[in-house]
Amino acid sequence: MIAIIGAGPAGLAAAVAAARSGAEVALFDASTNFGGQYWRHRTDVAGYKAERAQKYFDAVISSPNITFISEAQVWSAERRDGLIQINYLQGGAESFLTVEKVILATGAHDRTLPFPGWDYPGSMTPGAAQALYKGHGVVAGKRILIAGSGPFLLPVATGLAEAGAHVVGLLEANSPLRWARSPIALLRNPLKFFELIYYLRLLRRYSLKPQFGAAVVGYENGVAQIARVGSSLRAKGVDRREIACDVVAVGWGFQPDVSLGGILGCVEKVDRDGTVIFQVDSSQLSSQANIWIAGEATGIGGADLSITEGEIAGLAASGSEIPKKLLRKRSAQHAFARALQKSYPVGDGWKEWITPETTICRCEEVSHSAILDSIHELGAEDSRTAKLLTRAGMGLCQGRICSRNVAEIIAGARKCEVSPSERIAASNRPLAAPISLGVLADGESLN
Repeated sequence: MIAIIGAGPAGLAAAVAAARSGAEVALFDASTNFGGQYWRHRTDVAGYKAERAQKYFDAVISSPNITFISEAQVWSAERRDGLIQINYLQGGAESFLTVEKVILATGAHDRTLPFPGWDYPGSMTPGAAQALYKGHGVVAGKRILIAGSGPFLLPVATGLAEAGAHVVGLLEANSPLRWARSPIALLRNPLKFFELIYYLRLLRRYSLKPQFGAAVVGYENGVAQIARVGSSLRAKGVDRREIACDVVAVGWGFQPDVSLGGILGCVEKVDRDGTVIFQVDSSQLSSQANIWIAGEATGIGGADLSITEGEIAGLAASGSEIPKKLLRKRSAQHAFARALQKSYPVGDGWKEWITPETTICRCEEVSHSAILDSIHELGAEDSRTAKLLTRAGMGLCQGRICSRNVAEIIAGARKCEVSPSERIAASNRPLAAPISLGVLADGESLN
């Protein structure tokens, strides 16, 4: 049996490909529905090329080889007697499933950067705002400002506008001219032009005009502070303008979820943009035998690349031949993923936005000044030491949100670079999801 963790585009593609090849598949997801964040829905999937989602949904439902284990939070995995045991929570109870092979399609979450007020009511990520209206039909506010960087801002802004929100601004920190640095990648992915046209039409329909080279640098009492920024994200000048809004949804791309693969010992590496991802071979096989990884955890590249990688992983795990055409398709999509990194960089100028009082670790309410004091007053030389001295990253999220920012703040203060080993260490944790000791003691995984 093959266990696939995650029922987003990569996981669904992997499940369908493996089942089509005759393998028995257990498909896990923490949600009640298929789709992940990208195809999150209540009844029907909306958005660009949404018909693809229903094709995969129907294939999973109709396949006798696929068992969908919904509302299952996989908190750990381990090798036992040559097999792999998947430990998960479902309905408040802890259970496990032992399989021969695993495909990790764990996706990613929004990357955040702190600014004064990012921890106030009304401040959230674009992914959170999208999850509310896609999954629950709830619009986060009447007047919403979308900001940050990356193409994900487009579907969020247009989706919220379609849902009835007044999108008062769409701020992209980077210039669209940066795409001129990647002409070959664009030529190798001509279908991306149709996607661009799709969103340009929606922007025009809802009278949304993106503003480039601007970022939210503060938010309080329903007012966002906006600054002009350069490619490094450093503010240009001291002038600020204000935009009144109920909600600011600010995101800076994505952070892959590498927790479960890290627990299983899969080798990680640091991508060009400082993101921690997994090292895989041409068949999406990780450094660990019988563990394949597909989607954002091998590098942020979007749904199209995730689907392709998922299909390759599903075929490889089921022992089927991988068509050369599929490998060429992945190569072209990888080129586009690299172009995304070039076009939407996240510089370190954001550290100039924050004040001594700005909260960096929201779970433990650790301020910027507390982190700096751990360096200058208490002698911390890296993020691990600062964590011990301040509790930054020791809250419920276990550093998923703040650890990268803490490491970069410390490196900036000490005038050094964050080492690859420090980035990798900050991305790993012993548990992939919270579990109480009581539930663990009553469960079956330790039997």
